[in-house]
Amino acid sequence: MSKLTFTPEQIQVLKANPYVKNVSEKSITYTDEFKRHFVSGSLDLKTAKQLFIEAGFDSEMIGESKIKSFACKWRKRYRDNGVLGLKDTRQDRSGRPRKTVLTLEQQIEKLQAKILLLGEENDLLKKSEWSERRPENSEKTNNIFSRIHEMKTKGFYTGTLVDACKALGVSRSGYYNYVKGLGSRSARDEEDQVWRTQIEKVYDYRGYEKGSRSIVMHFKNSLGIIVNRKKVQRLMRKFNIICPIRKANPYKRMAKATKEHSTVENKLKRQFDQGIAHKVLLTDITYLPGAKGFMGYLSTVKDGTTKEILAYYVSDSSKLDLSLTTIDLLVSAHGTTLHEDAFIHSDQGVHYTSPKFHKKLADNHLGQSMSRRGNCWDNAPQESFFGHLKDEIEYKDCGNLKELRAIVDDYMDYYNNERGQWNLKKLPSVHYRKQLLMSIS
Repeated sequence: MSKLTFTPEQIQVLKANPYVKNVSEKSITYTDEFKRHFVSGSLDLKTAKQLFIEAGFDSEMIGESKIKSFACKWRKRYRDNGVLGLKDTRQDRSGRPRKTVLTLEQQIEKLQAKILLLGEENDLLKKSEWSERRPENSEKTNNIFSRIHEMKTKGFYTGTLVDACKALGVSRSGYYNYVKGLGSRSARDEEDQVWRTQIEKVYDYRGYEKGSRSIVMHFKNSLGIIVNRKKVQRLMRKFNIICPIRKANPYKRMAKATKEHSTVENKLKRQFDQGIAHKVLLTDITYLPGAKGFMGYLSTVKDGTTKEILAYYVSDSSKLDLSLTTIDLLVSAHGTTLHEDAFIHSDQGVHYTSPKFHKKLADNHLGQSMSRRGNCWDNAPQESFFGHLKDEIEYKDCGNLKELRAIVDDYMDYYNNERGQWNLKKLPSVHYRKQLLMSIS
């Protein structure tokens, strides 16, 4: 601390300054107005010495060490308590706690004084360059460092980094680390932009929005590029590439079984993947409501092991023919390659408990299995497929059967031949089936 003292002549000079409240040989008491002016000016990029000179003080008379001491003290008080921290409250304190109750007039006077101070604080903040740049709670630290660096390099701020970092609530060492890594960060951002272009292209491929897993598998299977899923996830978060998350619907059933229709036992018991292609055949029907009141229906048969859609039929009627036609298409396309113990597994809907459906399977030497009543998890892979399909195709825009069949045909081709699946070695269903058959032979 400086041991500088003032001469009688210097005291008279200091007393003549309107910003001085009191002065002695060793100290100066400044007015609250000057403190507010000083903080406002320092936040507006002026140095402490410059502010004292503009206020009519002789910097050599006061001493640079004292100027720095005052600057540090007032800035800290302002950061901690705002304008209220700059007020000299020594005259308001008697040294003892107040015992008497304030009168109504005294309470009003006290509140008015507080309102006045808050108004002065707002005026001060309006003048502050930093107040306009004060971060919200959700702002990332790197963004704050970036702003500080921009203001320093472009000459917008000439104050100290200590004050800047404290005002914005970040660490100085963190800022130096940020500046040190600017070169590598810039190179990484350029690389991320290149990946962003590729990811967005894959994300929009054939019009079906994809998650990180599907993007990774498309890179591998279609482009021959191996990329880590965590990297894809990071870039999707960074560039706000969002894939819709399908909501589970455990109560979704097509219809309840009627008493006159017969059910069969659940021979599958959730053993969907038995390592044999064309043995476990899962089937179900889903609604596809379109535009202008149009209603479509989709019936499919899915291989439990390869996840391939072996047969499907789109109709504008939910009559029994919907399920019977699907079996005809299955036998026509894969009759010669079906396993000798192949069986159809379904729910207990009216289509599958019908005597005509039982006969259709028996005539084609297919066994039958059914989920437990009201338990969709017994046919989970089929339910999952319908969920993904509804997330990825624009069926709600279809106004007739022709339009619906066109987009379903396109999706089935994409699903079987191009859409990789995480649990199938990241391969599309058809490729996985071929690899499976080669390994057996």
